[in-house]
Formats: sequence, structure tokens, C-alpha cells
Amino acid sequence: MSMFCYQCQETAKNQGCTIRGVCGKTPEISHLQDLLIWLLKGISFWGVRARTNLNISDAETDLFVAKALFGTITNVNFDPERYAAWIEEAVTRREALRARAQAACKAAHGDAACFTALPEAATWTPERYDAQTLELKGREVGIFADSDLDEDVRSLRELLIYGLKGLAAYTEHAYVLEHTHNALLAFLQEALDATLDDSLGADDLVGLVLKAGETGVAAMQLLDEANTGTYGHPEPTQVNLGVQPGPAILISGHDLRDLEELLQQTEGTGVNVYTHGEMLPANAYPAFKKYAHFVGNYGGSWWRQQQEFDTFGGAILMTTNCLVPPKAGYQDRLFTTGLVGWPGVPHIPDRQPGQQKDFSAVIARAQTAAEPQPLEAGTMPIGFAHAAVMSVADQVIAAVQRGDIRRFVVMAGCDGRQRSREYYTQIAEGLPEDHVILTAGCAKYRYNKLDLGNIGGIPRILDAGQCNDSYSLAYIALQLKEALGLEDINDLPISYDIAWYEQKAVIVLLALLSLGVKHIRLGPTLPAFLSPNVVKVLVDAFDIRPIGAAAEDLVAISAGR
Repeated sequence: MSMFCYQCQETAKNQGCTIRGVCGKTPEISHLQDLLIWLLKGISFWGVRARTNLNISDAETDLFVAKALFGTITNVNFDPERYAAWIEEAVTRREALRARAQAACKAAHGDAACFTALPEAATWTPERYDAQTLELKGREVGIFADSDLDEDVRSLRELLIYGLKGLAAYTEHAYVLEHTHNALLAFLQEALDATLDDSLGADDLVGLVLKAGETGVAAMQLLDEANTGTYGHPEPTQVNLGVQPGPAILISGHDLRDLEELLQQTEGTGVNVYTHGEMLPANAYPAFKKYAHFVGNYGGSWWRQQQEFDTFGGAILMTTNCLVPPKAGYQDRLFTTGLVGWPGVPHIPDRQPGQQKDFSAVIARAQTAAEPQPLEAGTMPIGFAHAAVMSVADQVIAAVQRGDIRRFVVMAGCDGRQRSREYYTQIAEGLPEDHVILTAGCAKYRYNKLDLGNIGGIPRILDAGQCNDSYSLAYIALQLKEALGLEDINDLPISYDIAWYEQKAVIVLLALLSLGVKHIRLGPTLPAFLSPNVVKVLVDAFDIRPIGAAAEDLVAISAGR
């Protein structure tokens, strides 16, 4: 095999990409990612022991682990130079933490041996930091590095790691807005360190997977507080889908602070700003509505970006994951920032303390580029996060009690390229008129432009926002449970029909499991990284099931099955 990766839903043949990633990653990038993750485990080995035994920690290194994990999520970064720099920083930070821990141990215990039987990830240092040297090591430390490892242990380790990637993403987003929670960073290291421990069996790892879900709920709550505390609670909003005359910038990804600074820097320049993909929900935040040049949303889901970015004509800024290999037609108008990267594409550096990022290059390119070409017209409703829904909770509960709303269907998660995802459009179109869809994430692009009407003024599609806003869906469910006097969340008239693609969706799934939610349909396929025995555990404990034919699932959903 040239490489091996099966962390996303579109992995080849639902088994694993072995020649080149379906996402566009090369074998070189795959091996560099494997090496970076392995070294993050090495940092975590020292971090756990230093924190637990010696009361030593390093806040910058703790956050670095989260940021670097985020950098390995599908469709984030494809630039080998960035990975080489992260790997060098990982080794430097690991060695500094190691030195502090060993010195403190020696001071406390004299010449007695400290930290024996060290795993290689905690000690290995390359001779050089060029990509070729690092890639060769990456080939040795990937998923199948230990060919004798029990299949179920490997499966659970990978499930845990992919959940941690999603957890790291939500945590890093909150930290960007200066909302912190040190226990989240500590758990990332605890769990990464556990994947180096061969004494832990399947039962131990199942426990850590569920703990990752619990921690994921806390991370989602922190991010919700960061977003709403900074920009206000999203409001029901009709978003413009057309275009306006004049130069423009299209911002995609998830980072709201990048959007805020871009809007401030484009004010008065004559440049309009449009959202794309997962930035769509930003149009519902009160803080952004004051900008007259923030004019709406352009296009749809992330996987359509090659066509939509080409048609747009203006400058494009990618802020987080969801980048696909750019076409030559717009690569000279594309910019990345944050953890995102593509070789040869200009990158906007990180902000320095007390300063904004400098988006002047993006603005200048927009002023020399063509105007956006129209894709569609009209408007679309968004902004139904938990505060908006709870503001009409009495109406919602009354509608449930009268039978006007018979069932909620949570159709959250990710979108993707496969035609099998038309299933979600068919489900939305076929649901009875007394069913309401609760959604968050880009999965909604399969149905969010359908006119499904409303029930007593309550839209039948309640869009809570980004995948980052999935906390709203859990919050709404828990509040309904209390309001209806139910003891078990599974007694609610709610069905779960979740679409997944990448690792943020994995932590959302684990969060739901940690809340005790059962009977989740998951598609378009079950993850390739789940072994048959691990699937059986999830089915037996939580009744997770793959999606089926839309017509059959519609009957089952309507019947509460």
C-alpha cells in the first residue's frame, strides 16, 4: 500500500484509501499526518505524567496538541511544509516537557529511576526535518504499525482518536474566542496517551470512547457559550441567496472570528462579503447584521466548491476544514488561514496578541477580480438555534401536546459527494406534514432549500447552524424532555437520522451516545474503522443502525422505530 487512511465516510470502497485519498491527500501527506499524530501521543505521554504526578503543565503545549490534531482532520491541510513545521514544533515541545518532568522527578526522588519503559513516541527525534525524512518515519507509525494488534483494540483506538480530532476542533474554535476549559485539553492528552498503552483492553477503551463523548458535550457547550457570548444568539433570519453588483469575497469554513475581522477590514472598501458552506449560519448572528456589505450566502455544500468558487469570480477565503483540491481557474483568487493549507496558495498568518489578522491581500485581490456570477435567487430561513426555539417553547410544546407536531427528526451531520446521500433529500421530502426536522451541519444542504412549509408558524426545517452548533440539538432535546415530564430522553418523539463524513461528526455521535440516546440511524455507511465486534457492541448497547432504503426508513421513523 502507498498509504492507508479510513477516517472519513468516503474512504475507498468503504475499506480504506491505499493509493491516494478520496479527499485529495497524497501518500506523503498521509504519512506526515500519521507521524504528527504519533508525536502528539508522545507529548501526551509526558503531559499526563507531568500533570498527574508532578503538577507540571504547559498551557501553550496543551493547546498545540488540540490545534495539531485539528490540522489532521479530513480536508484541512494538504501542505507538506506546514506538516513538517508542526512535527518539528511537536518534537521541540515534547522535549521541553520531558526535560521539565524528568528534572522534577529527580528533584523529588533523587537518583532513583524516573519514567522507565518509555514508548518510542516519547523519545524519537529525527536527524533532519525535511519532508522526505519525516515521511519515511511516518510510514512506520501508521494505523497498521503493529500488525499483531487485536483488531477490536485497533478499531477502538481509531474510533477514540477520530473522536478526539472532533473534540480538538470544537475546543480550538472556543479558544480562538478566548473561552477556555483546561480539562478538555487534559482529556485530549489522557486519551492519546491511552492509545500507547498495550495493557488497556477493549473494555477500557470503550469506557474512554464514552468519556470522549461526555467531554465532547462539554466542548460543544463551551463553543456555544463562546459564539453566543461574543456575537449574540442567532435569530430567525431570511438569508439572501442572490448576488449584488461590485467586488466580493467569499468566506468558507467555520471560523466566526475570521469573519468578524474580515467584515471590519472590508467596511468602506466597496467589497461585499458572502458566506459559503458552513459559514451560512453566520448570517443569523446579531453582531454581523450591522454590516451593510455582508450581503448573504453563495452556493451550497463544501463538496461543490470547485464549481461554485470558479463561478463566484471574486476572492475566496478558507478558514477551517472543508477545503478540496483547488482548480486552476480560481487558485489565484484563493487564500487560506488558520490551520488550512494547500501548496502554493497564499496563507494569511495567525493573529498576534492584541492584533487582528491582516486580510489586506484578500481585499486587494477582490478589488481586481470579477464580480460574482449568480447561482440562484431568493432567500432561505436560518437561525433556529436553541435560544430561538426555546423562545417559542410554549408554542412548540402545545403543538406536540395537540398532536400538530407528532415527531421531530434530527437530520444533522455532514454532506458529501456520494449519490447515496440523495437519501436525505428523499427522507425530508417524504416525511409526514406533522414531522419537523432539526438540523445542524452541512448535511442540511440536501434539503434546506425545500419548501416544506410550517406548523402553526413553526418552520418544518429548524436549522440550528454549523456542525459546531450541534449542542443546540442536544439542548433542545433535553429541554423538551423536562418540559414534557419524561424520565428517559429516548421517550421523546424524536428520531435520529444522522449523516457523517469527517471527524467532527464522530464526536457528535459519541456525544449523543454519552447522553444515552439510542436508535440512531447512521449513514450513508457505517464507519470503515469499526470492526465487526465493535459494531456489535454499539448495536447491542445503543441500537445504532445503518440507514436503509428511504421508503422503508420513512415508515419506521413515522412509527417511532
